[in-house]
Amino acid sequence: MAIEGPLRELGIHDVFQLLDLSRKTGTLAVTSELRDNEGTVYFDAGKVIYATIKSNPHPLGLMLVKSGRVTEADLDRALLAQKSRPGVKFGAILVEMGVITPRELERQVKLQIEEVVFELMSWREGFFSFTERDMTDVPAGATVQVSTESLLMEGARRIDEWSRIADKVPHLAVIPVLADVSDAHSAQLELLPNEWEMLSMIDGGADLREIAAALVRSEFDVARIAYGLVSTGIVTLRMPSRVSTRALLPVDDATPHLTAASAALAENQLEAALVAARQAIAADPGSVDGRLLAGRALLRLGHLGEAVDELRRGAQLDPSNPAMSLELAFAAARAGHFAEALERWQRYLAEMPASPLGPRVRAAIEATRRLTALIEEHASV
Repeated sequence: MAIEGPLRELGIHDVFQLLDLSRKTGTLAVTSELRDNEGTVYFDAGKVIYATIKSNPHPLGLMLVKSGRVTEADLDRALLAQKSRPGVKFGAILVEMGVITPRELERQVKLQIEEVVFELMSWREGFFSFTERDMTDVPAGATVQVSTESLLMEGARRIDEWSRIADKVPHLAVIPVLADVSDAHSAQLELLPNEWEMLSMIDGGADLREIAAALVRSEFDVARIAYGLVSTGIVTLRMPSRVSTRALLPVDDATPHLTAASAALAENQLEAALVAARQAIAADPGSVDGRLLAGRALLRLGHLGEAVDELRRGAQLDPSNPAMSLELAFAAARAGHFAEALERWQRYLAEMPASPLGPRVRAAIEATRRLTALIEEHASV
């Protein structure tokens, strides 16, 4: 089963997590009709090694200039030298010229990858497709490896920050305009360079997404700068005169995804099962069966902690679900959460007193009690 589908069914964060957990090697293509944009991320054993985007909002040369690592004159000399050496990245030429060190270049390449990935992580619509293949023909710029887990953590932090600024910057289609001058503001503005840079782009017609593209900055950075300017009263935001009236997308039925997940599990296609289970959850966040199937797939993939967390979410949705209680009990026991395991087993027996699995559950309860007693006894020695 191919790992592909609409982002509204399986969010980009879940896609990255899946590729990380299953240590996939290959390329992930993400396209957005709304943005007329597309990006490609290269994975090697679950780590991101390269990332490109059609709009190219984060060219390495400009990032080096903005960071003060090189001058525009250095950049021009490197680009000129590159013309006579096709196939050689200008970053390597800058190192040869002694303008930057290999360590500085690696850091900037990593930042470039991160900014492209974070841009893709901000997309809520579009289509993704992962192609599994050997990385024998990776781009020449693929010289670093970035932990997908760290990218996901930073992406989550940015989502939290987006929720904080959403009261003033609801979306990127808003148009910034200079606020009327009032006596409350001092005659001399004290702004950061990036704030002055953004002010210079405000013309009353360009929205934040267009300004981000013009400044060669990420949409997240521009939204954050706009939030600061709005908060200080220097800028106000107005809605565009014409707002896209796209029809609301219908909520998908989780049933076909649940069926696919169950079939994939039966055939031991664990990654495919996890994708289908995630799609079921995306279609119906209240799907207990989706959480149960995702938990089972994660367990068999060897990701115990992730499985316990997923099963706990399912148990919160339906505390009296016997199948969920049973699966969570054994998973919690494997993770060393014995009190939780005992509570879940007892709940299962209360819900299913005549279950044929009753003897196994009672044996598990007795064995766990003996084990915890031995642990406590040893601790008191």
